[in-house]
Amino acid sequence: MASSLIRRQTYSYSPYLRNLSDAMKPLPLHVQLNLYSLTSVWRDLRRFNSSCGASKFDLTDLSHPHTWYPNARRKKRNVIMHVGPTNSGKTYHALKQLESSTTGVYCGPLRLLAWEVAKRLNKANVPCNLITGQEREEIDGAKHKAVTVEMADITCEYQCAVIDEIQMVGCKTRGYSFTRALLGISADELHLCGDAAAVPLVQEILKVTDDAVKVECYERLLPLIPSKVPLGSFDNIQTGDCVVTFSRRQIYKLKKRIENGGKHLCSVVYGSLPPETRTRQATMFNDESSEFDVLVASDAIGMGLNLNILRIIFATLKKFDGICMRELTVPEIKQIAGRAGRYGSKFPFGEVTCIDAEDLPLLHSSLESPSPVLERAGLFPTFDLLSLYSRLHPTYSFHNILKVAAVIDELPLVLRDKYLFCMSPVDMNDDISTQGLIQFAESYSKKGIVRLKEIFTPETLQVPKSQDELKELESVHKVLELYVWLSFRLEDSFPNRELASSQKAMCSLLIEEFLERLGWQKPRAKGLFERSTQRSYSSI
Repeated sequence: MASSLIRRQTYSYSPYLRNLSDAMKPLPLHVQLNLYSLTSVWRDLRRFNSSCGASKFDLTDLSHPHTWYPNARRKKRNVIMHVGPTNSGKTYHALKQLESSTTGVYCGPLRLLAWEVAKRLNKANVPCNLITGQEREEIDGAKHKAVTVEMADITCEYQCAVIDEIQMVGCKTRGYSFTRALLGISADELHLCGDAAAVPLVQEILKVTDDAVKVECYERLLPLIPSKVPLGSFDNIQTGDCVVTFSRRQIYKLKKRIENGGKHLCSVVYGSLPPETRTRQATMFNDESSEFDVLVASDAIGMGLNLNILRIIFATLKKFDGICMRELTVPEIKQIAGRAGRYGSKFPFGEVTCIDAEDLPLLHSSLESPSPVLERAGLFPTFDLLSLYSRLHPTYSFHNILKVAAVIDELPLVLRDKYLFCMSPVDMNDDISTQGLIQFAESYSKKGIVRLKEIFTPETLQVPKSQDELKELESVHKVLELYVWLSFRLEDSFPNRELASSQKAMCSLLIEEFLERLGWQKPRAKGLFERSTQRSYSSI
């Protein structure tokens, strides 16, 4: 499957970002790599390597990635796979081992998960640093780390390491980070938590490493009961329900419809909300003293948040995946449905149903089916491999080597900087985020320093008045996160980390103000939103 070049000819302009005229040229900006197919890209390069007279060491051979990590290969690691459904206690058992170790690292797919683990270990008097792409909180004397998987340090040695949601090794966009952690972390014990569908693939990958692999299986701690009847009327919504849909507009439409019934207030959770906002929305829903007793959410609830959900209600079993509208897969349905009936909540079981009766057969069959076994893992060459290849073929451009970011390749940057910008966590489906990446890279290449105020106007931030403005503010939050991410890697060149962090926090607060305003017209919420109603906002 060949990688495809995505060309953008039109852009959304943000009033928060300055000097956009150069960035708005209709250039081929980025290739979203199908990480499974990197081997096919490399196959073409191997032909090129052959035609130019290959060296004895073939730098384009990606068939032995375990050799990229000599530190880990010096150990015979004990690998324990903890596999089972959501709410089965598999991660709990792995974290108990981490907690009792002298040195250790937790690698999770989300900042929220890393944050929760760091908080848990520190509370248990196990000093633990928090390291993500956008934040670093260091504790004196800490010998443990909680990190997002991309930040896993493969140069350190640990007694114990945990990789959470290991089935994401098969993810098309982030799988390579899990493969890197799986092969590269040097630990005496490596605990892998996730779906049983990952077991055969992980076992196959680790055959060549001489690691000892053990599989421990878990069952749900509380039963999950599929309903035989649909929700039917929205009058049947009750406290503890979570209604799931897959677009921002549908989330707010459902929130409004439920709240118009006069019985419930709704928190909302979806992927493009800032993580801090998601956490606070979840906290309001979990708080029994809060009037926000119903949750309306996307599949972002599938991991990263502890939610006291009694019943999952699918508003639809179809989603747009960026290419087409399709039915949810078996793993997606099971991951979301499994969030009902969390162990430790006040509910003795979980329920799951759909709004429409026609969706019930797919729901039931998916819950009864095993997840399809993973067949492929993501893979991405290390910078050292790219650098060696670039030295071997100095006339072969970065764009040709990676097939990414034509605009980055045209800038006068060294290979390491090009690699850094191409690996940055930017959403290339978001035009404003794309603007930010281009402006940062261009300013860095021209002046060697990127001051935030040159391209960002903080005094213009304000509470959104519409869903379109909300979407724009969420995008600006992403740009500010990108600046913070770059500031940790190019500290002298991106000197305004504190300003970016404070403005990022301001975006979160303004988004929350918007969410509050969706509910403060309700009579029962008057006391809760007394502070907000004193402000002179126009109605939505």
